[in-house]
Parts: sequence; structure tokens; C-alpha cells
Amino acid sequence: MAEEERITILAEEFTAAALEFHRGRMYEKGYAMEGTITKRVFQKIEGVDPPKDLFDGKSLYAVTFVKRSNGAP
Repeated sequence: MAEEERITILAEEFTAAALEFHRGRMYEKGYAMEGTITKRVFQKIEGVDPPKDLFDGKSLYAVTFVKRSNGAP
């Protein structure tokens, strides 16, 4: 099974995240929005160290787009 191609966009405002589907012409590029736009804090783990906040711990809106299989809507 091939791994699905995903792109996640982070934005400080909900509206900016929501408009990216149209502004970025994601449909024309073969993508569909996966799930909902949610606000979350991002962390990164390196090796055995504890997780560290990214973006100074600021929560951002995240929207993920997934490549539609064989370009189907």
C-alpha cells in the first residue's frame, strides 16, 4: 500500500487556514481537506530528550490536505 501524500498548513488565524484550500488551488492540485481545522500546540521530540514546544508554545490552527487517489474528487 502506497503512503498517502499529505500537506499540513499552519496559520495563526482560522480564516487564513480555511481560505488556503481555495487560495492554494488545492483541489486543482488533486488534494482534499482531511478532517477539520483545529487549533493545537506543536512539540518535537529528538532522541530520548523530552518534547520541546515549537513556535514558543503558541497554539496554531492546522489544516491537512491529502492527495486524492487517482485525482478523483
